[in-house]
Amino acid sequence: MTLTIGLTSDFICPWCWVAEARLHRAIEQLPSIEIHQVWYPFELNPDMPEAGMDRKTYRSNKFGSWDYSQQLDAKTIQATQADGIEFRYDLMKLTPNTLKAHRLTWLADKSGKATEMVRRIFRAYFSEGQDIGDVETLASLAAETGLDAEQAQAYLLSNTGTHAIRELELQAAAQNVHSVPTIRIGNETLSGAQPIDVLVAALQKAAHELKRANSKSHV
Repeated sequence: MTLTIGLTSDFICPWCWVAEARLHRAIEQLPSIEIHQVWYPFELNPDMPEAGMDRKTYRSNKFGSWDYSQQLDAKTIQATQADGIEFRYDLMKLTPNTLKAHRLTWLADKSGKATEMVRRIFRAYFSEGQDIGDVETLASLAAETGLDAEQAQAYLLSNTGTHAIRELELQAAAQNVHSVPTIRIGNETLSGAQPIDVLVAALQKAAHELKRANSKSHV
């Protein structure tokens, strides 16, 4: 019996990484539940230039000033101190276009490595300041996750997977997913980076409902 969890996120969203980290810890508390995580793409900046944009310029324009942007970054760090995540905003020079990162996750999913790929991309961006819109950078991250770097690079240089990502984004919109992170656990949809106890309760409830549904189907 496997419980499927759907996660809709974007790689420039710090709370998406926090949500993934908290979900991981919640799952660890329930080892008897077999989990399958499915990642769905969402682009917070679908019109971002392919090469990305200087982060200081982008954030200053978005939030009115660089000082206010830095205040928001500091609040994120403060609010997530217990999550074991290292945010290094001082290393982040670019706000990237995330389409290629989503395509790479789609490719990794074919090898059952989507979650590993997602975690590596998040860490590369938020903790290491890497340009996750760059093909060579992503190919290197793919290799670290167990994929073939040359194949990943050739794939990213093509348009393969782009249509699939666009279809998944349209599907999310049709399901009224308009913000990230959004996590679907059983019949429950959670928005934002929820506390671990909320996630544990949702997992237990969904597992119970799945078990009951399986029992009825075998009567």
